[in-house]
Amino acid sequence: MLACGRYFGLAAVVLIGLQTAATGQGTKADYERAASLARRTQNTVFKSRVEPSWFPDGDSFWYRNDLPGGRREYVRIDAKTGKRSPAFDHERMSKALAKAAGREFDPQELDLTRLGTHTDGKSIVFAAAGKGWRCDPAACELVEQALPPEPPRPSPIRRFPRDGQPRPRTSERSPDGRWQVSARDGNLYLRPVAGGDEVQLTDDGKPGDAYASAVYWSPDSSRFVSMKTRKGDERKVYIIESSPRDQHHPKLHSYDYLKPGDQVDVSKPHLFAVEPRRRIPISDELFANPWSITDVRWDRDGKRFTFLFNQRGHQALRLLAVDAESGVVKPIINEESKTFIDYSGKMFRQDIEATGEIVWMSERDGWNHLYLIDGKTGTVKNPITRGEWVVRGVDRVDPEKRQVWFRAGGIHPEQDPYYIHYARVDFDGTGLTLLTKGDGTHSISYSPDGRFYLDSYSRVDMPPVTELRRTADGALVCEVERADWDALLQMGWQIPERFVAKGRDGKTDIYGVIFRPTTFDPQKKYPVIENIYAGPQGSFTPKAFRPFFGHQELAELGFIVVQMDGMGTSHRSKAFHDVCCKNLADSGFPDRILWLKAAAAKYPYMDLSRVGIYGGSAGGQSSTAALLWHPEFYKVAVSDCGCHDNRVDKIWWNEQWMGWPIGPHYAEQSNVTNAHKLQGKLLLTVGELDRNVDPASTMQVVNALIKANKDFDLLVIPGGGHGAGESPYGKRRRMDFFVRHLLGVEPRAS
Repeated sequence: MLACGRYFGLAAVVLIGLQTAATGQGTKADYERAASLARRTQNTVFKSRVEPSWFPDGDSFWYRNDLPGGRREYVRIDAKTGKRSPAFDHERMSKALAKAAGREFDPQELDLTRLGTHTDGKSIVFAAAGKGWRCDPAACELVEQALPPEPPRPSPIRRFPRDGQPRPRTSERSPDGRWQVSARDGNLYLRPVAGGDEVQLTDDGKPGDAYASAVYWSPDSSRFVSMKTRKGDERKVYIIESSPRDQHHPKLHSYDYLKPGDQVDVSKPHLFAVEPRRRIPISDELFANPWSITDVRWDRDGKRFTFLFNQRGHQALRLLAVDAESGVVKPIINEESKTFIDYSGKMFRQDIEATGEIVWMSERDGWNHLYLIDGKTGTVKNPITRGEWVVRGVDRVDPEKRQVWFRAGGIHPEQDPYYIHYARVDFDGTGLTLLTKGDGTHSISYSPDGRFYLDSYSRVDMPPVTELRRTADGALVCEVERADWDALLQMGWQIPERFVAKGRDGKTDIYGVIFRPTTFDPQKKYPVIENIYAGPQGSFTPKAFRPFFGHQELAELGFIVVQMDGMGTSHRSKAFHDVCCKNLADSGFPDRILWLKAAAAKYPYMDLSRVGIYGGSAGGQSSTAALLWHPEFYKVAVSDCGCHDNRVDKIWWNEQWMGWPIGPHYAEQSNVTNAHKLQGKLLLTVGELDRNVDPASTMQVVNALIKANKDFDLLVIPGGGHGAGESPYGKRRRMDFFVRHLLGVEPRAS
């Protein structure tokens, strides 16, 4: 278990003097306090964000701190030594501004914006009193100038597209300008641009199964690849807008929306030679059943082209190479999984053209890592990263220095494995340099010349700390700022508590957060409400600090609110993730229930006889499933826009985790087919114009519940889209539902 140390004690002390008449029992006062919490927590944390303006030599920067009471300070940091000093004399600056602008300025409340530096290497520029100014900070002499532009937000090292390189382009005309490809009635024709006879290259194309005239040319213009696409199913979802703003009568809307099991468009590559004008046959044995074929690339020498094949069902992902002379297809990289390959979240490829190598991301050893692969043979030259931790993303590949800059989770084994850390490593797997170290989740921004970076890290129970470090070795230069949250604590804010307990296997740690009301009294008993989103595409428990979490608004009514990531979600080991495979109804409940029991064993004020749960989208599916599959534990659920039946929701998301072809497990895990099992209190909410999850997904649950003679509540929000339950009205109804059925009182009754 991870607690928040001395800060939790400080908050408890603060609360002693701040208790009010509020009971934390769904009263009018509780609702008013909850509604004002977001506002009351604003402007209560200071020095939490450093936005540097670097001087041209890259040796120093300056920035602004907002302080309590409307005060402000401007600080300069010498990046080589870490020395901290005022960016200028605040008294002299206020007098200079007063003289220039014709009005008085408080030296402690100088409101300078658009901070920047001048090309002369010493002057600062900023906006104040509606004008732009340039100032030598040593002399505090102002020169009026045009308003400086808004400075760009600090950004991490330049990011690449997910696969590491720009997409190759298609063209109808050859690179040498001599040849033109065109398509008519689905077939291909080739003609010389300078004039001459046109030649028909294919006769097997037709509308609905046609060749594309925009083709991938070889560098020497001697060959090209055309994708022939067989059209799949066309499915439309129809929704009725009951109350449009521009007319009295309803409107019918429709949109394209393939669902699991539908036939997708199938595109396959076909190879053609210009001289002689002919097709070079390619066997599709290694790419017979594609979900997609993408990233067609010719080698520089034109001897082959490669493409990425993602098999329908997502259990095979292959980088295939086709010989330009023979058409023979060979696998360069072959990823296979008995469960699934997370192509949408864990895919990275970058070709190193000078050496014929590929930097490739894979979970082949059970953890998401990077490998250096011989691009000709497919041989793994070496793992670039390894260990019981995961690569969360690649920021930059440097072919000259043969280095990869990346983000990682779990690389510090003593910390929460979901925290983001930054690192650098050589192509051969040596020289691993950890750029971030503090116990928290990190973001970094580099100086313009890359020699230094600012590292900001925080936790839900600790406001941001900002450090200046050297890029060469990650060494600390100085701590720049440590956020001041005294005002937040003094208003009665309860620090969220990080809590860890073992999952279903008795070994794996499950990480979550506990939120308490500002009126918290450990002598009372509190119902517990879980906020759930168990979508396998990510992890969702908050990790970074915020002065206000939505969970706290609900807790303020008299609840303990929790959130955690169970097995089946991402960013841990492959085995941890695989729990979701063809098993979305699981939603990590065996881990969640054990986590909640462990928390209640430590904190007896958590009343597990009154447990509620809520979520939207995949969380809507899971929260309803809690009452169907675990009614002995969960008693009340509010489910918004749920994808309650994975056959009714969008094709790409559901087939990624539930697989293809559509098997009996789809129906077995459906909230529709299991609606008759409902126990407890259920509120379903849905927006009538949801284009993300077909609203029929909710209405089919409604139909099944009616047929099963079950009691439930339904809220349909006219004009609402996906997440309509998070509208002010939807949130109020959710609060009321939990107050009635977990606290046992009428909302705002007193």
